[in-house]
Amino acid sequence: MVPDVSTGSDSRGLIAYLFGPGRRDEHTNPHIVAAWDMAGAPDPGRDPAATYSQLARRLDHHVDLRTRELGGRKPPQHVWHCPVRTAPGDRYLTDTEWAEVARRVVHATGIAPDGDEKACRWIAVRHADDHIHIMATTVRADGRRPRTHQDGRRAQAECRRIEAEFGLRRLKSGDLTAPRTPTGAERAKAERQGQTVTTRQWLRERAYAVAAAVHTEADYFAVLQSLGIKVKTRLGPESGDVIGYSLAAPGDTNSAGEPIWYGGSKLAPDLSINRLRERLPDQEVTDRPRFAADPAVPWQHTIAAIQTAHTALDSDDDAAAQGHLAAFGDALYNFASATPGPHRTELRAAASAFNRARRSATRADHDAAAALRKAANELAYASNEPGGLAIALLFATVHLARAAAKWHEQRGHQQQAAAADEAFRHLQAGYQQAATPVLADLNRRAPRAATARRFEQDVRAALPDHADRILTDPTWTALTTALAQAETAGHNPRRVLTEVSAQRELDSAERPAEVLTWRIAAQPNRRTQAARSRSTTSRTSSTSTTPRPLATQVAARPKENSQHR
Repeated sequence: MVPDVSTGSDSRGLIAYLFGPGRRDEHTNPHIVAAWDMAGAPDPGRDPAATYSQLARRLDHHVDLRTRELGGRKPPQHVWHCPVRTAPGDRYLTDTEWAEVARRVVHATGIAPDGDEKACRWIAVRHADDHIHIMATTVRADGRRPRTHQDGRRAQAECRRIEAEFGLRRLKSGDLTAPRTPTGAERAKAERQGQTVTTRQWLRERAYAVAAAVHTEADYFAVLQSLGIKVKTRLGPESGDVIGYSLAAPGDTNSAGEPIWYGGSKLAPDLSINRLRERLPDQEVTDRPRFAADPAVPWQHTIAAIQTAHTALDSDDDAAAQGHLAAFGDALYNFASATPGPHRTELRAAASAFNRARRSATRADHDAAAALRKAANELAYASNEPGGLAIALLFATVHLARAAAKWHEQRGHQQQAAAADEAFRHLQAGYQQAATPVLADLNRRAPRAATARRFEQDVRAALPDHADRILTDPTWTALTTALAQAETAGHNPRRVLTEVSAQRELDSAERPAEVLTWRIAAQPNRRTQAARSRSTTSRTSSTSTTPRPLATQVAARPKENSQHR
């Protein structure tokens, strides 16, 4: 059951909408199911003699009195509106049940506490099977305003209790960090225009993607404008500094032809100017990442930073963990933009889903996640996607998303846990698409039996506690190919196994050989690095300086090497 509290100033206009046909004739049988006084509230839906004006005057009675007391100054935003909707698949409630829901919501939110004879006047209108609209005028009979602080949160809490008592679907509790949902008018407009998402959602996705890739506040606005998005900043009256901003999508106008603006904080809480500044400096930076000479570097840095994020989630520092989750959200956007192939769709869906998991009531320590944020920026400039490294990174993101879901669940962040779990499923699907053919190719290119037996000895020597699980893992054959490639690249197999196993424990890994395969793929090619350090032309010749990452060799067919045959 979902309540959605808002305020306004036009009581008659809202009444006309509630009892009218709706924007697409979707309103059927509109009528009042509950009110401050069922006998004294004219019902335009059931009483032919009742009019919208009569009902508005009755509701606004105390507002009118207060207006006269104030010498004609009507209280601002005096109309309180709260639609309450059941979840898809829930049973239909009777009018009597909806009346109880309405009375409990106005009591919980402070609009009309039980037994308070001077409470605000309100009505609950039903014009569809699955929801009601509660409307109130927020001036009491004694002229005071009601105490509605955190009314949205209190309405949510009461709806969770009603769900349990009414046997309805139990929805996730929120913490007031969710973005605003599109209004019915926004959804209807998107449908008319043949769009799958509303303008608000489209702008939110573009803003997140741009914020993930840029380095300064000025860059953020400049890139948005280059995409055709209109930007309007709000300046402080004395300082002249930017204190807020709004965005408008290309061609999105009202009936007067004016752009429809959405404030940054109205798109999402962490897109407000203050939250953006916590992540983006407001001055030019001199060490911006550019296209790296070694295309493996951005990917390797991101994999290492994600491993560090795992450690942060295991720590007792919730602020640092939340900072890493926010940076991980940026990394997902940049990963999706840097990755070609059919699994890019799943990566984009994962980035969008994880937006809800990247923030909670826990304030993020962005400084603690500086390494992951820097790596995410580098990934935005990554070129020549290096095959196996991208799969290794994808493998790492799958496990971090799952850890994020667990972290949020342990702290009672139900909506964030669900969002992280959704992102995990998209990442897992993308990983299966990308990794399955590569693992199959690694199996086909396995070294000879004698070499495999040598690697088995290396595993038993380096990882005695995990050897049996590794050797019986279905991906053991693929791991032998990865070890053969690592040896060709200048690594000692036994030593590299020890190094990559130390990056994170293997006890919880369902397929430890697969974990080790991708960790080894992320290792640098030491022979190429040595050749690069000896080359006197390393800074001028891209053909002689760009090392071939080990992951590229893992993902591509190698030349025959008698050492492994």
